[in-house]
Amino acid sequence: MNESSEKRTHFIRQLITDDLATGKHQNMITRFPPEPNGYLHIGHAKSICLNFGLAEEFSGRCYLRFDDTNPIKEEDEYVQSIIEDVRWLGFTWCDMTHSSDYYQALYDFAVMLIEKNLAYVDSLSIDEIRAYRGTLQEPGRESPYRNRPADENLDLFSRMKAGEFPDGMHVLRARIDMQSGNINMRDPVLYRIRHVAHQRTGNDWCIYPMYDYAHPLSDALEKITHSLCTLEFQDHRPLYDWLIENLPVPAKPIQTEFARLNLSHTITSKRKLRELVEKNVVTGWDDPRLPTISGMRKRGYPPAAIRQFCEVIGISRSDSVIDMSIFEACVRDVLNTTAKRALCVLDPLKVVIENYPENQVEEFSASFNPQDPEAGSRLLPFSREIFIERSDFMEDPPKKYFRLSPGTEVRLRHAYVIRCTDVIRDAQGDVIEVRCTYDPDTLGKNPPDRKVKGVIHWVSAAHAYPVTIYQYDRLFHDANPAREEDFLQFLNHDSLQVQQALCEPSLATQPLDETFQFERLGYYRVNKVENGQVAAFHRVVDMKDTWGKVS
Repeated sequence: MNESSEKRTHFIRQLITDDLATGKHQNMITRFPPEPNGYLHIGHAKSICLNFGLAEEFSGRCYLRFDDTNPIKEEDEYVQSIIEDVRWLGFTWCDMTHSSDYYQALYDFAVMLIEKNLAYVDSLSIDEIRAYRGTLQEPGRESPYRNRPADENLDLFSRMKAGEFPDGMHVLRARIDMQSGNINMRDPVLYRIRHVAHQRTGNDWCIYPMYDYAHPLSDALEKITHSLCTLEFQDHRPLYDWLIENLPVPAKPIQTEFARLNLSHTITSKRKLRELVEKNVVTGWDDPRLPTISGMRKRGYPPAAIRQFCEVIGISRSDSVIDMSIFEACVRDVLNTTAKRALCVLDPLKVVIENYPENQVEEFSASFNPQDPEAGSRLLPFSREIFIERSDFMEDPPKKYFRLSPGTEVRLRHAYVIRCTDVIRDAQGDVIEVRCTYDPDTLGKNPPDRKVKGVIHWVSAAHAYPVTIYQYDRLFHDANPAREEDFLQFLNHDSLQVQQALCEPSLATQPLDETFQFERLGYYRVNKVENGQVAAFHRVVDMKDTWGKVS
């Protein structure tokens, strides 16, 4: 898998291809319209890659438009995080806009709807409006205020704008069809009163448009050709089209829906993500275990891997849950070409090489990345006493066990072949040390008279550098925690474990956020640097999928 591979055909890509080929559009224009009421997550990344990616592919344009129509929930903190996320993913916008840029135009359009008898001011309470709307099984009932004269509606709407009425006293509704089978068409609310300062417009406005009203008209004002939305907006499309058809807008965009990204073993609901943050289940919106873009950035997932993942899973019209292992495979695929290699032992077992000179130290040159000659190399010190992973030794191994066991040989990565001759136990009978011999003629070459299958990693005991390791794992042990309202019951309480490890000395002076492949273990990122010395790493992703064995 790689980003340069041929683009996968999907129905939106084909739609744009056909529209440009037939001359329906001379140029394609998309937009990414997040509401700044939280941090973006992997689901938004799919939409970002789709909208900006298609604009790049077809030499079109893509707007970054903030849907800032609800000042109660929106903050500049979220605006800045969204800007950073889009840039980090590698995209630029043709223009940055806001729904609030069009407040006057949206107000003027609302006046036109009132004048055409297509909108009215309703004085029912929100609860009453909900009750009048009916259900999927029962048609709605008309509001007693539905037939107010246009002049009275215009007067009330103007006074709403002027701030004469308290929150909730009136709303502006479209006059469509209270008998419609689509509840969204049963006289939807277009404007509500909110005496709240807006992050951009301050107190200039005290009435704010609903998303379903602002969205299509903002699209039209920006002359969007392909308004790409997730499937939950499919039932809203008739209202989108109704507004476009009934107002003198400068363009007639078409809304097309695609399936949102649902990723296994995680949550992408903003409400539920906020609950995780507010209940201190995680350390913040950028916790590396969260699927937020800021969390993935902190975890060390490369933006190229996220773009590759969004291309690999494709675009469809059917909702599904994508297994986390597919995403992690994309992360490994990118990191395999970019990450430097290093040796680190997470659970050390001491090995004494009895026939190696006691005071001798050798230094072996090892490439930082065999796939990247420009990555350079480092020196690995080697001595009589080393540490290996405890899991790389077994006294009574099963068949096809190619690591170290009594009487068997194994190759030390970048070094010699060693043979186990004895084990040392403590008072409880646990193995605390392994005695071995080495073959001095096997440095950089295989023994001519026998085959050694296993290769294990190690660090020199005298030169090992101690570090703290934060082992991040999946936040939920269930593949679909979102299926239950009480999603916290599926928490993986082992999603963060802290342990001490020993690594090669070259890792002592690495920069913050540098990512390494700890050979045979996984990909790890420098997590903390103190006084110029690396103090901790955290796991980005395992070397291979381990969840598939237990799921």
